[in-house]
Amino acid sequence: MADVNRRDFVKTLPGGIAAIANWRALGATAAAGQRPNILYIMADDHSASAIGAYGSRVNRTPNLDRLAEGGMRFDNCFCTNSICTPSRAAILTGQYSHINGVKTLADKIDPRHENVAKDLQSAGYQTAMIGKWHLVTNPTGFDYWNILPGQGIYHDPFLIDMGTRKKHAGYVTDIITDLSLDWLKTRDKNKPFFLMCHHKAPHRPWEPDEKHMNLYTREIPEPDNILDKYEHRSKAAANATNKVGQNMTKTDFKGDPPPGLDYAGLRHWAYQRYLQDYLRCVASIDDNVGRVLDFLDAEKLAGNTIVIYTSDQGMFLGEHGFFDKRFMYEESLRMPFLIRYPGGIRAKSVNRDIVLNIDFAPMFLDYAGEPTPKEMQGRSFRPLLAGHTPKDWRKAMYYRYWMHLADHGIPAHYGIRTTRYKLIYYYGKPLGSAGALPKETPPEWELFDLEKDPHEMNSLYGDPKYAKIRKQLTDELYRLQKECGDSPA
Repeated sequence: MADVNRRDFVKTLPGGIAAIANWRALGATAAAGQRPNILYIMADDHSASAIGAYGSRVNRTPNLDRLAEGGMRFDNCFCTNSICTPSRAAILTGQYSHINGVKTLADKIDPRHENVAKDLQSAGYQTAMIGKWHLVTNPTGFDYWNILPGQGIYHDPFLIDMGTRKKHAGYVTDIITDLSLDWLKTRDKNKPFFLMCHHKAPHRPWEPDEKHMNLYTREIPEPDNILDKYEHRSKAAANATNKVGQNMTKTDFKGDPPPGLDYAGLRHWAYQRYLQDYLRCVASIDDNVGRVLDFLDAEKLAGNTIVIYTSDQGMFLGEHGFFDKRFMYEESLRMPFLIRYPGGIRAKSVNRDIVLNIDFAPMFLDYAGEPTPKEMQGRSFRPLLAGHTPKDWRKAMYYRYWMHLADHGIPAHYGIRTTRYKLIYYYGKPLGSAGALPKETPPEWELFDLEKDPHEMNSLYGDPKYAKIRKQLTDELYRLQKECGDSPA
């Protein structure tokens, strides 16, 4: 489903025929059948709306955009559980949370569990994991690992190098990049490599480095629904405590708000402080991705290296007046996904098929010439990268968030998203049931027509005009739930 053909691609390049020759030369080793290197770069909480290639209104990311210019942008890449630890486990195992056992932030991945690093290692790849791991137990399947303990910190962080804890002076994004480049320089050059470079940024509390501290001092455009009144939906959004301003702390603000602000005034002021620091953290990531891409060019590795940039989930940047993630709403559900592989993926191409984080591992293995293990529930999307959508590609995806009211008052829920519709069920605990909390509400449903209501402002669940759609979506929800081995609440 590529949107840019070869002729359009050539028009964007200087040098005409010479550009074509250079593009072909970059992909020569891949065309000769050499297994590609895989460089997987992942941020934490990076919204697609804060990437230039996705048409950002709030910032520019020239180095991340290099991946989109040279490869493919996915517009409908989604996580299956929008929270850090479970998403990372899903990416490694190719399995939903209820299968790999990592449903919440408190769950740890079983080191004996099969994962894509082990599979690639067995296939002859040299493997490394550097940066934010956040899966409690030590990494397995990696020849080398050097990870942040837990969330890690932004300035002068500790990292655990193959079991040895060491403090590093400097800014965490720079340090993770330094360590990644050091490993690339000293790797076994007779083997293809699989490197997972995981950044802490731009996770809360959004602490920028000194180099980027003065960026974004002008007013940043606000989302149209920043003052959402939470009408015409379930009570989940209204009751949530992830509101910009009202539910933020002095640490988030880096100080105290001005006195005398009303509800709207605090929302507007806090949004500017939030986005300024958030985007400054993103700017550091963009600079460091540029360093890595420059290294690949200088070492003549770019032609046979698949480079991916993504985030472990989406993030609210003031939409609905929210920060954080967790909800099945679009800003939280959608992961940015940019991928470049010269000679294997057409430049400046765009895909709008539904791709999930459980599909990443099968795709890596496919490029390595390895089959998808039967335990993995995802599916390789290599055909999509070649511009072809299989007739049986998924038309709907299943999502489940398990941490009922654990953080920000967001209830547990599951749902289905198709190319046009979304159905969400907040199952919670009915009022009066044993163990129910006073602030809990009865289970509720939401139904959105994303074509007519892309910002999810008006639930149509009770609209009789959508009764047939509601029935179809409900049936498909339970079919997908059963197919992936989950159980109804």
